[in-house]
Amino acid sequence: MERTPKLSNVRNIGIIAHIDAGKTTTTERILFYTGKSHKIGEVHDGAATMDWMAQEQERGITITAASTSCFWKVKEQVNQINIIDTPGHVDFTLEVERSLRVLDGAVVVFCGVAGVEPQSETVWRQANAHGIPRLSFINKMDRIGADFDAAVAQVKEILGAHPICINIPLGQEEGFKGVIDLINMQAITFSEASLGAEVTLKPIPEEFREKAQSARESMIETLTLFNDDLLESVLEDRAISTQQIIDSIRAACLRNEITPVLCGSAFKNKGIQPLLDGIVRFLPSPLDRPAIRGTDISGKKILERKPEPDEPLAALVFKIQADSFAGRISYLRIYSGTIHVGQQVYNPSKEKKERISKIFLMHANKREEVSAASAGEIVVVIGFNFSTTGDTICQKGHEILLEKIDSPIPVISIAIEPKTKADQDRLDESLQKLEVEDPSFSVGRDKETGQILISGMGELHLEILVERLKREFGLKVNTGKPQVAYRETIKKAATASEIFDKPIAGRTIFAGCVVMVEPLPGKEKNAIEFSPDIEASDIIKTAIRSGIEEGLISGVISGYPVLKVRVVIQEVTIKEEEVDPTAFRIAAALALRKCLLAGKPVLLEPVMSVEITTPAEFTGDIIGDLNSRKGRVKSIEDKKEIQILSVGVALSTMFGYLTILRSLTQGRASFSMMFDHYDEVHPT
Repeated sequence: MERTPKLSNVRNIGIIAHIDAGKTTTTERILFYTGKSHKIGEVHDGAATMDWMAQEQERGITITAASTSCFWKVKEQVNQINIIDTPGHVDFTLEVERSLRVLDGAVVVFCGVAGVEPQSETVWRQANAHGIPRLSFINKMDRIGADFDAAVAQVKEILGAHPICINIPLGQEEGFKGVIDLINMQAITFSEASLGAEVTLKPIPEEFREKAQSARESMIETLTLFNDDLLESVLEDRAISTQQIIDSIRAACLRNEITPVLCGSAFKNKGIQPLLDGIVRFLPSPLDRPAIRGTDISGKKILERKPEPDEPLAALVFKIQADSFAGRISYLRIYSGTIHVGQQVYNPSKEKKERISKIFLMHANKREEVSAASAGEIVVVIGFNFSTTGDTICQKGHEILLEKIDSPIPVISIAIEPKTKADQDRLDESLQKLEVEDPSFSVGRDKETGQILISGMGELHLEILVERLKREFGLKVNTGKPQVAYRETIKKAATASEIFDKPIAGRTIFAGCVVMVEPLPGKEKNAIEFSPDIEASDIIKTAIRSGIEEGLISGVISGYPVLKVRVVIQEVTIKEEEVDPTAFRIAAALALRKCLLAGKPVLLEPVMSVEITTPAEFTGDIIGDLNSRKGRVKSIEDKKEIQILSVGVALSTMFGYLTILRSLTQGRASFSMMFDHYDEVHPT
């Protein structure tokens, strides 16, 4: 594979969207038109290149983020586009999160009929959080009910973006023929005989000229808000060149002030080549992104690494995958420096050295071996034994810690056991591999029954993981019914002290600790703090923090993890001759438990944000059913012939809801559900 030597010609992008908006289909067309693949793989045929897992092909959905590289020429300049195709289903939101963490730009795909859908908002917010410039691609313009203007309006109103149309549809629904390029003011059509590979540029048909001129004027008018030079040209009535418009769009897009919007129909092979031009012209190269920032080992000093091959190494492990041939493979985004096969690198989080055995460029599940990789590249490395998702890779002597990747809280659990006792060890080993690979999946044990419990983001998430145990690991397992992953918290503040003063191994050890715990409303995490006047060594503080963290794993009602609390260590008593970190860890944990018991402990349950899309005639029946589940309807939105209900409802009442919804609506309604917050369990 050819590799572009200049970083300015590299684009690291993600394709993100709501489920079924057409992400994978769009990616398949990109691979076809760039010559990366020689036939178009269709999702509905189970033949999509990027959906390589057997379950993805059977279900027609993307489960795991897949990466690939392709090349696209713009004005004789060859550009390398590294693409990550991400899942749209909310159960796999971590795949999107960790992909966005390492990308420079994104293409957000919207359905031309449905517009901005619930998961579209989620991925948009994720991209906002990482400050990622993005393009919008309004897909499915050939569908009945497709409305380009309405979709653009929703991008502005619902997502709070500044959309700027780069092209508009040439015709609509069944009459959709191609796109009108507003920068060069020409119509672009795509030959059906060549599956859209042959592109024809021609004058804009008479019936579309007025609309195209109006759209171009609107584009330039919006751009003048973000570019003073362009504003001057307009005010002085000077001619505006094509390059001036492209440069203005690029500069504003890189500053995240605007979102360029393009349209097409990926399934009908229309509009993908202009999208590729837009990716190269408007989205950032690694050089256009700010230098990556991290801290030194102490976490106190801010460090920067520029995206240059000769800088000290800074890379992030953003994904671990179990591979049947290579064992454990690690996906790596290199922010600075260079790595070579055989090189020894350092993981400061684990304080371990790792050796790079092999380096690969990935194309879905196929790979090409290379001897080295440098700043700006996304590669797969074999040889890492200790590194996990979110770990930094650097050089000994040039240590840096990059920001870790946050994992969402699992909200649903099922019991699992092997069908034969002989498979118990293999099950434990297999679950451990899946846990390393997917941080939104966790394995535990029921304290009362001793059963293995696996927890994840939803029923589909766990269903697919169980299926992987059967297919990839050859295990036969039994599973129980889904259970809600409850949590605990307190309703009032409490303070407690604890003295640990006992002889251990022939010597007396002493530790004293005063702890205050109070509710932390509005947060789904905990805060652990030390009073500023505490004078204790870092070793003692680390031991106390460890004791508090261990204590928060198991609450006082039913042993569920504790959430939404602020823990303040107010006082520490030390006897210099009897200091032992273990004593402080135990004292802190015991003081915490006293606080939890005194703080009016309550049980929390996950509340889900549910979006239901239904024909209007079934809305009354759906609301009646939701009321019986103690759901709270937040809003009802009319959209042409359908209504969209936004509801907050406890997860415990939603198991098997799809079957109920289908029976209420003759199979015509659909819903999506994502975790929203934890709330107190109220008596039924």
